Amino acid sequence: MEDIKYKNAQEILKKYNQEQLLVCYNKLSKEEQEQLLDQILKIDFEQVSDLYNKTKQIKTFKDCKIEPISYVEKEKLNEEEKTKYEALGIDIIKSGKYAVVTMAGGQGTRLGHKAPKGTFEIGIGTNKSLFEALSDTLKEARERYEAIIPWYIMTSKENNSQTEKFFEEHNYFDIPKEDIKFFIQGELPMVGEDGKILVDEKGMVKQAADGHGGIFEAMYKDGILKDMKERGVEWIFIAGVDNILAGMVDPILTGLSIEKKCLAAGKSVVKRNPEEKVGVFCKKDGKPNVIEYTEITKEMANAVDNGGELLYGESHILCNLFNIKSLEEISKNKLPYHSAHKKAKYIDESGNLIEPTAPNAYKFEAFIFDAFERLNDMAIMRVKREDEFAPVKNADGQDSPATAKELYLNHISKKKNK
Repeated sequence: MEDIKYKNAQEILKKYNQEQLLVCYNKLSKEEQEQLLDQILKIDFEQVSDLYNKTKQIKTFKDCKIEPISYVEKEKLNEEEKTKYEALGIDIIKSGKYAVVTMAGGQGTRLGHKAPKGTFEIGIGTNKSLFEALSDTLKEARERYEAIIPWYIMTSKENNSQTEKFFEEHNYFDIPKEDIKFFIQGELPMVGEDGKILVDEKGMVKQAADGHGGIFEAMYKDGILKDMKERGVEWIFIAGVDNILAGMVDPILTGLSIEKKCLAAGKSVVKRNPEEKVGVFCKKDGKPNVIEYTEITKEMANAVDNGGELLYGESHILCNLFNIKSLEEISKNKLPYHSAHKKAKYIDESGNLIEPTAPNAYKFEAFIFDAFERLNDMAIMRVKREDEFAPVKNADGQDSPATAKELYLNHISKKKNK
């Protein structure tokens, strides 16, 4: 059986000029050899070739109609509007029709943390991790609304076992174990600048997580959507693990979506300045979209309305709400992939470990906001940065543990004084 597998792999690799993937085969154990062959036989080489060729293309919007997107500012809602939206949202939450998803597939490498990013501690209380800070928010909502709010956590192959063990060691942060489910995001091979798929330090195919846009396919494949439907969940809030102020259970956003008859919504914060490196909400050819900071023109970034506000100033902060109908529809088709030029260790065709000093490879990621254009419309709600956006991305400076800690403590203090 193994000989047939090996020959099949050889033929495929020869066809696509990727024979380097077997460079370490003879040094591997029988079990590892089997794993490598399985990896190779699962690769869609046509897809990888297409993705590599697209790294040579420059994305432009010259054939698209780009317009500002309308939004509702939470702080400017009158009492009647606020009460109406809140009542609609609370009814959904109390009825058990609301769930939360946290995207936690990354490692804390940029923070100097050799473990899942969600386990990183930022100096709050007694060794409080990002996971624990988010669990506090969720527990508070469960108590306030006297509701079961299931928590789904997307991990990666790299950190899933560590993440599950961490939750077990912390008694699931006193949330019933049956209300927490883990699922794993997909992976794609990394490709060198010559189009060759890289071999990792262990002699296997070097793969990287397929980005937060892979969440839709992963939720479908791992039975998460099925579990949600069986529970009667209708609205799902999705956010990243690194924003400790993410307002995960938001009745106003939910009510706004229902009132506007939108099957999805997003929270935004105002850009600090035109140069801030964030994606911004917009309309592209009449559909909701996000333009990445690497793609927006200087003219668009600086454009202002009659009141002097940025026309494209609604930052996408990865806090999105979806109706389950929209998730089912989105999960039927793959999202487009974007390439990122990265530094990546690999084993070359002579079996030598190469440790580059500059970017040498491409990883391919889908972004969650590419799903927006499959929707007719979205409800966008502008929130205050200091209340709902405290990301932990950099070791120091802006969006670091120090800035997140300050924002978190200020927020907690404000809540206590209300």
